[in-house]
Amino acid sequence: MRNAPDRIETERLILRRPRLEDAEAVFTRYAGDPDVSRYMAWPLHRTPATTRLFLQFSDGEWAKWPAGPYLVSTRDGQLIGGTGFAFETPYRASTGYVFARDAWGRGYATETVRALVQLAPSLGIARLYALCHVDHRPSARVLEKTGFQYEGILRRYLAFPNIGDGSPSDVRCYSVVS
Repeated sequence: MRNAPDRIETERLILRRPRLEDAEAVFTRYAGDPDVSRYMAWPLHRTPATTRLFLQFSDGEWAKWPAGPYLVSTRDGQLIGGTGFAFETPYRASTGYVFARDAWGRGYATETVRALVQLAPSLGIARLYALCHVDHRPSARVLEKTGFQYEGILRRYLAFPNIGDGSPSDVRCYSVVS
């Protein structure tokens, strides 16, 4: 097992480790947007201070594990979203993604997830999984296109704080195993 690179380049994108000075851009581009955060398992960021707390958390993940969150930018430097790995054990991690509204429908999520799937085995990840709300069909489609296998529905599994009353919702579970 080795540590992930701080920067990954794909055909159109750059994935890089977040820095504290990214807080304002992350907040403005996606973390503070109610439409973008709708299907996220984290609450809408109401101030850049909340985003700074996330970036501090990100540093902790990178210190503890071989990888952590990444920010996603176009090659010209425009921040468009976030992704990364959330380790649970040295061999099991989850992934996810979030993109600014103006980046939707352009294949950026698919390109991003493919890069993470390719990187995962070199980090010692034997099981990479992702969860998505049962009603979020575009997210499910990204996972299906990037080699994740549908495992089933986990009933009343995860609360989505930006939808409904905050009670746990059903989620689709997908994985890639190596």
